[in-house]
Amino acid sequence: MTDTVSASAFPQTASKEKIKSGLSLAVKGWLIAALIGQWIFALYIFKQFALPLINGSIDESMYTYMIRGYINGDTFNNALLLLHVVPVILINLAAFIQFLPGVRQRLPKLHRLNGRVYFTVGLMGAFGGLYMTWITGSRLSVTGALGVTLNGVLIIVAVYYAWKYARARQFAQHRRFAVHAFILINGVWTFRLYLMSWFMINQGPMGNNATLNGPADIILSFASYLLPMAVAELVMRAEKSRHSRTVITASLTVVAMFLLTVAGTFAATIMMWGPRIIS
Repeated sequence: MTDTVSASAFPQTASKEKIKSGLSLAVKGWLIAALIGQWIFALYIFKQFALPLINGSIDESMYTYMIRGYINGDTFNNALLLLHVVPVILINLAAFIQFLPGVRQRLPKLHRLNGRVYFTVGLMGAFGGLYMTWITGSRLSVTGALGVTLNGVLIIVAVYYAWKYARARQFAQHRRFAVHAFILINGVWTFRLYLMSWFMINQGPMGNNATLNGPADIILSFASYLLPMAVAELVMRAEKSRHSRTVITASLTVVAMFLLTVAGTFAATIMMWGPRIIS
């Protein structure tokens, strides 16, 4: 009787393992798509900011497309701008290293050091972004800046708790907040993906305006980090769940996010980054 029960339970266990492995594969695909998109963005940053800074050709005429770009002679705000955008290259490298399989187990010191670099640069970006938005005036409208402001505040919160739980060796909680910190630090990048996807789907603006406070602009500015954070929570719950339906729902949701990331990266590369990379 016991052997019969064990034999009948085995297919169900194997099936659940396959479903869980499908979720893991979907998450890896979404992460790889995001990292590729971020490296395209980093290449754009290198071409537009780092290279001109290195060769001494940087000039305000190169950044007329920005809300408030580089301004000749404005040393403090120019330094703040460059410290905000150029470290994108470093933070993308740190993210790549942090997500390499086996780094945490085989190279724990590198994992910790690299995590500190990632969080430190992320905090610099958050504080610098908030300063530029509300002090320097790098915004098109007050309403349109609310999404990015909450994004910046949540970066600080997520990094604080990720760091706190790492020091306390509560690694499950650390992982949760580190994932959210990763999503939040890349919130402005994700907003570009969603906005360009929206333009591509609608063949132009729909619910958008020049000051980024149209209904679509506002929804996308909040969705650019709240949506992937919600999906991350769904995945983390599914990883612990014994219910196949929960795991399948999470897997399908992640596949949808993967497709959105690929489409957004394609649209943003074609419409924003690509022309300036090859110019």
